[in-house]
Amino acid sequence: MASLCFGLKSAVAQQSALSKVDLHRAEKIYADIWQHYRVPAYAGLFSENFPSNNTATLDYFQGDKVQSKAVSFLWPFSGVVSATNVLLKIPEERKKYLPYMDSLVTGMEKYRDTTRLPIGYQAYPASLEKTDRYYDDNGLVGIEYLEIYFNTKNPLYLERGKQVFKFIISGWSDQLGGGIYWLEGHKDQKPACSNGMAMLVALKLYKATNDTAYLNWGKRFYNWMKTNLSDPDGIYWNDKKTADGSIGKRYYSYNSGSVLEASVMLYQFTNDKKYLDNAQLIAKNIYLHFSKEKHDPHLSMRIDLPWFVTVLFRGYEALYHVDNNYSYIAAINKDLNYAWENSHDKYGFLTRSWTNNPDEINKPKWLLDEACIAELYARLSILESGRHN
Repeated sequence: MASLCFGLKSAVAQQSALSKVDLHRAEKIYADIWQHYRVPAYAGLFSENFPSNNTATLDYFQGDKVQSKAVSFLWPFSGVVSATNVLLKIPEERKKYLPYMDSLVTGMEKYRDTTRLPIGYQAYPASLEKTDRYYDDNGLVGIEYLEIYFNTKNPLYLERGKQVFKFIISGWSDQLGGGIYWLEGHKDQKPACSNGMAMLVALKLYKATNDTAYLNWGKRFYNWMKTNLSDPDGIYWNDKKTADGSIGKRYYSYNSGSVLEASVMLYQFTNDKKYLDNAQLIAKNIYLHFSKEKHDPHLSMRIDLPWFVTVLFRGYEALYHVDNNYSYIAAINKDLNYAWENSHDKYGFLTRSWTNNPDEINKPKWLLDEACIAELYARLSILESGRHN
C-alpha cells in the first residue's frame, strides 16, 4: 500500500510539473504576441504578421488575394481572444488576464458592422473600411463571446452571442437541403467551416440558456454536415458547390474537429450513444488520415495549419473528458513540444509546419499561427493539472 501511495504521489507531482511547464510556455508566447503584434495606433488591435511591412498577400478570402493592411483581419484576431479565454479558465491566472480580455473585447467590437441588417461582424474593422461579412468569422465571434460568458457570467456576452447567431442563421437556405454559405451575398458554396462553427455556436447557446430552440439548430447543422460532407470514414470534406452539388473533397483537420466537439456536446446533452460513437469514429479516422499523409519524421501527423490542429485538439479534449482516451492529446502534445524546442525564430515564434526548416524559420509569422500555440499550451496545462486528481 505504501508503494502504491508513493507511486500516486509521484505521478501527481510529475503531472503538476508538466502543467507548470505548459503554462509557462503559454504565457511566454502570449506575452510575446502582445509585445510584438499590437498596433499602438489602433487600440485593442494587432498586426497580421510579425515582422510586418504590410506587403504580405493573404489567400483566405473569396476571390482574389488580399494584401495585408494596417491591422489584422478578424480571423487571426479571434485566435488571441480564444487563447485568452483558455487562460481565464486557470484560477490563479484569472485576475491577470481579465484586463487583457477587456482590451480584446474593445478590439472585437471594432469589426462589428451595424450598417447592414442583421448586425454582424465584417472581416476588417468597420471604421477603417467596408468589407465582406463571412459566416465562419461570425461563428468564431459567437464562440468566443459565449466562452467569455462562461468565464465571467456577464449577460452582455450572452446577448452578443445570441445576436451574432441571428446573423449566422440569416445565411441558411433550403438550397442543397439546408446549411449556410461561406459569406454574405455569395451563394456558390456551403462549406464545412461556416456550418461547423455555426453548429458550435448553437450548442454553446443551448448550454448557456437551456433553450431547446438552440439545441434544435445545433442538430440541424449537425445533420446537414453529416448528410452532405461526411465521407464513408466519418471524416469531413471541405464544401459542397451549389451549382451542381459537387463536393470539394479536401480534408482540413478543423472541419472534422468542429464536428468531433459538437458530437461530444450532443452526447452530453441527449445521452444518445450515436453521438459518442460518431465522435470516436471521427477521432480515430481523422488522426489516421493526417498521420498517414507525408509529414516530418519527428512529428506524429501532418500539421495542415496550427490553428486547424487546435480546433481538432478541442474536439479531442472534449472527448477525453467522456471516454478518458488521452492518446490523441498526447500525440499532438508531442508534436507541439518538438515545434517548441526546434522551430523558434529569433523572436520566439514557431514555424507554421512545426518543423525546423531554415527558410520557414526566417519568414514573418502569422498572428493566428502563434496565438493558437498559447491556447494549446494553456489547454494542456489545465489537462495535466486535472489528471490523477
